[in-house]
Amino acid sequence: MATSTSASGLGGPQSGPAGPTKESPDDRNGARPRQPWGTLLHRFDIKAAPYAFVAPFFVVFGAFSLYPLLYTAWISLHDVELATMDIMEWEGFGNYSQLWQDERFWNALANTFTIGVISTVPQLLMALGLAHLLNYRLKGSAFFRVAALTPYATSIGAAALVFTMLFERDFGMINWFLSLFGVDNVDWENSKWPAQFAISSIVIWRWTGYNALLYLAAMQAIPQERYEAAAIDGASRWQQFTKVTIPGIRSTIVFTIVLSTIGATQLFGEPLIFGQGPNGVSGGADNQYQTLGLLLYEEGWKNYEMGRAATVAWAMFLLLILAFVLQRVVKRVKSRTS
Repeated sequence: MATSTSASGLGGPQSGPAGPTKESPDDRNGARPRQPWGTLLHRFDIKAAPYAFVAPFFVVFGAFSLYPLLYTAWISLHDVELATMDIMEWEGFGNYSQLWQDERFWNALANTFTIGVISTVPQLLMALGLAHLLNYRLKGSAFFRVAALTPYATSIGAAALVFTMLFERDFGMINWFLSLFGVDNVDWENSKWPAQFAISSIVIWRWTGYNALLYLAAMQAIPQERYEAAAIDGASRWQQFTKVTIPGIRSTIVFTIVLSTIGATQLFGEPLIFGQGPNGVSGGADNQYQTLGLLLYEEGWKNYEMGRAATVAWAMFLLLILAFVLQRVVKRVKSRTS
């Protein structure tokens, strides 16, 4: 009896409640227990690692995009010359008011718009048709795809020089070809619309293949079952193209339109080299093909007015924002009406 009583008193199943456990100072004070360094480092790694991975992008963006953008806006509010960039005279919005009243700005804006339309619309239509042809199973399709991308890989200088020789007034191949049909020699450089058509042809030649490959990649992502279902319903090739292909690549088409709009606004190298000399900066003797990019260059590096050049740059930036806002408004209106 004594033995069993002693065993039950030693903490058996029937033993009473255990004595009070030893409390840590953190428990007595109501604070959370300290976590080991390994756990803290692990939590910090999980939360901070994503920011560390994306930090290089924001550093580069801030150094090479955001800072120049803000500094250009600051310069546009001052009267600054290229030779004395450290001397600034406050102008406020005086440069913008002068630019608003400058006929050269409105002429450059109109030329940028017309050249952009003349080069963008045929370019995207030709790229869409070329991508539709390349989407079929053709022998040597890889060769044709590389050939379509070759103009994009060619430098602007080389392409512009070749096209300048082709559009030369007296000995150019284009005028020689037109003479076979009884057309007199066209002065491509010194006439407004011929010059703009010639510059647009350079842009079309360089960017059609690039956009065609974008469309081709989007077309190949369309499920083949959609074409099979359309064929079973009796849809022709053209109906399949308009009812299946076009809606399937609509987002890519919008992307290329935005990209082409930005490129048209920043058009610079093609008209500069097409001018063949001092007329290239001014966009011809009568500014007949001067774009906003050429006007910016003329103000900053020919007239040494960096404040006015920065104002032109910000005007181009605001025009792109306006185009983006209009595109979003049109898209919302269409979505509501449909």
